[in-house]
Amino acid sequence: MDDNKINKDQNQPPPSQNSTPISVEPVSEPQPIFESVPVAEEVAPEVTSAAPEEINQESGLPPDMPPPVYEDNKSKYFVVIGGVIVFFLLLIIFFKFVFSGKGATGNITLTYWGLWEDKTIFDPLIQQYQQQNPGIKIDYQEMSPQEYRDKLLARSKNGQGPDIFRFHNTWLPEIKELASPIPANIMSNAEFEKTFYKVAQQDLKVGDYYYGLPLEIDGLVLIYNDSLLKKAGISAPPATWDDLTNDVNKLTVRDSSGNLITAAIAMGTTGNVEHFGDIFSLLLTQNGGNITKLDAQEAAGALEIYRKFAEPQQAFWNDNMPDSLTAFIQEKVAMIIAPSWDVLSIKAANPDITVKVAPVPAVPGAPAISIANYWVEGVSRFSKNQLAAWKFLRFLVEKDSLTRLYENESKVKLFGEPYSRVDLASLLIQNEYVGPVMKEAGNFVSVPAINRTYDNGLDDQIVQYIENAINSAAQGVSYSEALKTAKAGVDQVFNQYGK
Repeated sequence: MDDNKINKDQNQPPPSQNSTPISVEPVSEPQPIFESVPVAEEVAPEVTSAAPEEINQESGLPPDMPPPVYEDNKSKYFVVIGGVIVFFLLLIIFFKFVFSGKGATGNITLTYWGLWEDKTIFDPLIQQYQQQNPGIKIDYQEMSPQEYRDKLLARSKNGQGPDIFRFHNTWLPEIKELASPIPANIMSNAEFEKTFYKVAQQDLKVGDYYYGLPLEIDGLVLIYNDSLLKKAGISAPPATWDDLTNDVNKLTVRDSSGNLITAAIAMGTTGNVEHFGDIFSLLLTQNGGNITKLDAQEAAGALEIYRKFAEPQQAFWNDNMPDSLTAFIQEKVAMIIAPSWDVLSIKAANPDITVKVAPVPAVPGAPAISIANYWVEGVSRFSKNQLAAWKFLRFLVEKDSLTRLYENESKVKLFGEPYSRVDLASLLIQNEYVGPVMKEAGNFVSVPAINRTYDNGLDDQIVQYIENAINSAAQGVSYSEALKTAKAGVDQVFNQYGK
């Protein structure tokens, strides 16, 4: 996460409601969006590096040789023993170089394409690793998010791509030809599942392998202006959608002509709600729906809830308001639903605003659910130094490395990226800005409908169909009909990526 990630000028991402309580069906168990694909067919293009089975060997040594035969000639005996020792020493040296990813010179350079984070953030950790591993050099390059995925795939196929790269948690189906699996001697599946949150396990596993190591976890939270809530007589942010419905009228301020001056929450439209795809996905999932079944009643119910805030009869939010992030900065809206990093741009633009963060509203009586939106580090199948690259990423996800990375980020920002490791959550649980992320992390669900991942693929295309459905509903098309049309398009997108 970085200023590029949250800067409005960089097109980076961050939702008023009927006073009638929202009726939402109980949440059903979210269905998996992507089916596992066989590693051999979809995830393992031909590469020169070792296959997982080869990489997983603890050593490259051959089976134990039979004991030498004793002879009366002692000199011949010593010659044989000496030859065996020399042979094994040579084997050990050879396999050490081969499996460490080092070439004939013993020096390699790993190119690392990052997003959002300036090189100075990673430099201290890179320098530490290089000192501990002579012969390894890490060349970190901060990339622009625009057309990043397209450039990553094209350059990698041409032999000009990175060894290590960052990708979004929803991207694995569209980069399966590029991503390589984590070798078992770097991190076993059991250790991965013990270390990271369940959503990472669901997002990054295909078949029997995991395909990335997350340095962070993040997703939707409720960001609110505490001063506006207190001014309206509201002492705490809404914990449920029923609570939010009750708060909407108290927070809405209109002029004598009925025009909206201050809105309760930015929801209901597309053009001026920064994370409408994420928010619709939240309502859909909480309502028991699934992005693959937009023709179901649960999906129509989610669209009705989203649109209700901006329907003309209510007009708690409308197209005449500034975009949601700008409106919050200008104190024209009391609440927005967005990832935690939007707090950074809010405070940068208006340091005096009383920003607070809470978990997103839940359906009364149902399990808490929120939508994940985080980034992951992977290793290219086209890299000639895959094992060396994975060793560096393993170093980055160690406790000491992640805490140091957070400290580096916090020196230049209000806070760093929330920890990806479950065992570090307690360090941030009381943090006023990312504490709610830690509380929600175990309840995150991934949906490939995230605004502004800039993938020109799965997310962007599905978000476009959701946008069309919301806008159609605003024009008077029924919720179910608008989503039936969207489903036809979404089905084509999934088919395009083999899902």
